[in-house]
Amino acid sequence: MRDRVAVLLPVYKKDRVDYLRKAIESIVMQTYKDYHIYVGVDGPVGDDINLFFQQIENSKQTTIVRFNENRGLACVLNDLLDICFKDGYEYIARMDADDISEPSRFEKQVKFLDSHPEIDVVGGAIEEIDERGNSRKKRIVYPETPSECRTFFAKRNPHAHPAVMFRKSFFDKLKGRKYRPEYRQNQDTMLWLDGLMAGTLQANIPDVVLYFRMTDAMFKERRCGWAFAKKQFKDRLMINKCLGYSWKADIYGFAMFCMLVSPSWIKKLAYQFLR
Repeated sequence: MRDRVAVLLPVYKKDRVDYLRKAIESIVMQTYKDYHIYVGVDGPVGDDINLFFQQIENSKQTTIVRFNENRGLACVLNDLLDICFKDGYEYIARMDADDISEPSRFEKQVKFLDSHPEIDVVGGAIEEIDERGNSRKKRIVYPETPSECRTFFAKRNPHAHPAVMFRKSFFDKLKGRKYRPEYRQNQDTMLWLDGLMAGTLQANIPDVVLYFRMTDAMFKERRCGWAFAKKQFKDRLMINKCLGYSWKADIYGFAMFCMLVSPSWIKKLAYQFLR
């Protein structure tokens, strides 16, 4: 094993090459240098992205893993995890192709995991940016301790998925299970559930570790429609039952269902109060 941290960065055909370039650059500019990037290509991508891959694939710190078919984020992450397990990585960081990691992110998360050997995954605060990379003046701070993460999950995910760093013990406790491949969306939500059910300890640091890009697609494409809303509500009721949350969590889940089936302008307005 050449490095201590593996960085998993999935890419698919709808990703923008300019965003991808900035995402990769934000990893290259990290103050912590003991890492290796695994780019998982989920099916065919455009010529512009392939051209960018040609520019970076000879880097000693980057491996591009291509998959012929578009199978979804969970499948790509599972295959990349298998590579990391085989190569013996101790820490595994997540990253998305349209976000930007804060320069000291890895340094802070590695330091936290080194000093808290009982913690299986650590995230951090995020700051939202718009399509042009400008700050949206919104910072989301997640709960810090394992007990606070569990309580917080009664309403929302306890982490920003692209901002986390796993210890391999997280998946060891799942006894071979990883992301649920049947989930094209909300695969992170199910992972946090499976992790809590398996006894993993989850935490966050209060510092901003990621600049999270918010676009109109977040409201118009990824989080809309009756089918998505009903599935989300059904999953939420299941989560509440599994973790023993009170009826208040069910009510909150129904409120989220109503928000998801609302017009995009209502989603945007509600989002300001629900996070």
